Amino acid sequence: MTKELWKGNEAVAEAAVRAGVQAYFGYPITPQTELLEYLAKRMVELDRVFLQAESELAAINMVYGAGATGARVMTSSSSPGVSLMQEGISYIAASGVPCVLVDMMRGGPGLGNIAPSQADYFQLVKGGGHGDYHPIVLAPASVQEAVDLTYEAFDLAMKYRSVVIIAADGAIGQMMEPVELPPMRDIEPKDQGWELTGAISRDKRIISSIGLEPAELEQINLTVQARQALIRDAEVRYVERWTDDADLVVVAFGTAARVAQSAVRELRERGLKVGLFRPISLWPFPTEQLAQIAQRVKRFLVVEMNAGQMIEDVRLAVGSGPSVNFLGKMGGLVPMPGEILERIEELELMPAGS
Repeated sequence: MTKELWKGNEAVAEAAVRAGVQAYFGYPITPQTELLEYLAKRMVELDRVFLQAESELAAINMVYGAGATGARVMTSSSSPGVSLMQEGISYIAASGVPCVLVDMMRGGPGLGNIAPSQADYFQLVKGGGHGDYHPIVLAPASVQEAVDLTYEAFDLAMKYRSVVIIAADGAIGQMMEPVELPPMRDIEPKDQGWELTGAISRDKRIISSIGLEPAELEQINLTVQARQALIRDAEVRYVERWTDDADLVVVAFGTAARVAQSAVRELRERGLKVGLFRPISLWPFPTEQLAQIAQRVKRFLVVEMNAGQMIEDVRLAVGSGPSVNFLGKMGGLVPMPGEILERIEELELMPAGS
């Protein structure tokens, strides 16, 4: 394969096309609008469905309807737009309808701004909408990884009948990097026994998220939980660098991890025993892997582009052993390598456990 220079939003859109997306429904919002604009032309060229909905609420319900037919469907948005989609996402999760959502996160709360942020962690990872469910949440740290994860997201959605979210941020959506694009897939439709394809010569099928009787709704919940148990067992993803001998491990995801890696590499060159742990799957979170690292390190530093959200999952994973410290930037600011260096140097001078 040859590498080509692509803008993040457009590369993700092309990756979805090559993964076989059959229908896209969305609404423009910065910093992901180029994704929608790209698909407005590309999907029509391929005689696939593209529709700019009148709102994010309309878009996610169109995804629900199209996904119920077994089609590979997708939407994309940014933080306030994803907030508006949460009720629909909850319905989709309860109904076992597969779909892919790309969230190019921006600064908040409220309408916020258009600068990159990671403040959607709670909204995406903890369910967002009402009820007991988790989407699969994957966090790329580069345009190439965003392409690769988007390409795979459709298979994961279909395999588990799950919502799969690509949790990127405005920096990844707007930056340009060389990428290798995956091959174009020829997706053959097949009946898996649940899709709504017209009840001709078969019994009717019903897809619904409502269970008026508590016992009926519990069965829906048990089905959701069984799917999620399979996902927890099989789909944990992470990257470790220099953790074998580390006294301090930086934990970060996405763009923050990309910046942190530069700082950690420089400290390694100075002889400091510092490592990096980067969750790729924010759900399922790599809890067991972090717990194993916690048995041999003195402290952790969690770096996020928010006020401290993933840090709660890190604390649950590592328990009461090593200290868990934090460096965060809010409002669309990105931490600089120098800030991380200073924070690590400060922690190295502190007594262990403080």
